[in-house]
Amino acid sequence: MANDTPVTVHRNERALAYMIAAIIGLSIIAIIVVIVVSGVFHVKDLWAPIVLFPGIALPIGFVLIVILLIISTRRRSREAREAEAAAALGNTKKNKK
Repeated sequence: MANDTPVTVHRNERALAYMIAAIIGLSIIAIIVVIVVSGVFHVKDLWAPIVLFPGIALPIGFVLIVILLIISTRRRSREAREAEAAAALGNTKKNKK
């Protein structure tokens, strides 16, 4: 494997993406469980944590998505500035020769 291949997703971004997927996925599963249990078994006293979990986890997932977007945007703009500076430096070296 070549050492020159660029890293497309950094470790922190990947971990944050997995956290977002897990939180939103568990929220969807909890919503389905509440619908199925209340529709099939006619249980009035559902488990409180399962009922409350989507109401807490979905906003947290949304905030994490915004954070991931900000982190990714800042990293990409920094990389673009560095690439632009490297290209400008390369052009000045060619002009000096």
